[in-house]
Amino acid sequence: MSLPCIVAARRFDRTSHVPFVIDGERVGWIRAGDVPLLTRWPDVFEIDAERVTLAPLYNTVDLRSAALGSVIGALAAEGRIPGWRDETYAIRNAFDAPPLAYIERAASRFFGTMTYAVHLNGVVEYADSAPQLWIARRSDTKATDPGMLDNVVAGGIGWGFSLAETIVKECWEESGIPEEIASRAVAGRTAHVLQSLPEGTQAEQIFIYDLALPEDFAPRNQDGEVGEHRLARIEDVAQAIEEGAMTVDASLATLDCLLRRRWIDEDACVGIDALFAPPVID
Repeated sequence: MSLPCIVAARRFDRTSHVPFVIDGERVGWIRAGDVPLLTRWPDVFEIDAERVTLAPLYNTVDLRSAALGSVIGALAAEGRIPGWRDETYAIRNAFDAPPLAYIERAASRFFGTMTYAVHLNGVVEYADSAPQLWIARRSDTKATDPGMLDNVVAGGIGWGFSLAETIVKECWEESGIPEEIASRAVAGRTAHVLQSLPEGTQAEQIFIYDLALPEDFAPRNQDGEVGEHRLARIEDVAQAIEEGAMTVDASLATLDCLLRRRWIDEDACVGIDALFAPPVID
């Protein structure tokens, strides 16, 4: 039986979504039930039974961003787009691709556009005892997955930030990890999530890193987004994943670490290898 996080990471029903298209490129997935909300803007969207297309007259990044911004603002005011973040995300199907438009982070799941995040496994290795992981509990006020267990550092990559810059930024904000330690993060694999959520579709690439933390270091949150940190045994973290107490994203990042280091058996993670390749959607 697959772990809950592995099942959830591909819980997506293509038949209940329509592609969102910009400049001839599918850039997202919109729930069929949300499509009627967009008919109020016939100058912005061309809508048929097969897709929602941003009107071709919006043919520059600035024009597309402005058109989408007015729609997003109205939908957010009506409660259709929750969890406003005041963060800018780029609409792009590859991390190094030029943006087609910019949108508010909270709107990415309504439109099902690709997002990017970094997750760090905080590893403490001892000379005379078993290794442990620092994990976090998300604040109860977080817009997504409040109160759930998470990696010691995890954050979305806003427009204009590189992977390295995001790691340094998030390490300090979430765990008080200084740059001289954060810069030692070692890349693991990249997980690909495509799952349906109450607020829309999460289409996300998760860049996974391991970070060795000193034995005498204790994380300390700086931005109020983490409720607590705890140093956990490998078996306790594995149990939290099995019970679904850890977020899907953090579970995948943690499993990648545990598998690469051979701290758990691959037989316990049936189906996970498929999540390290982009999903294929007909």
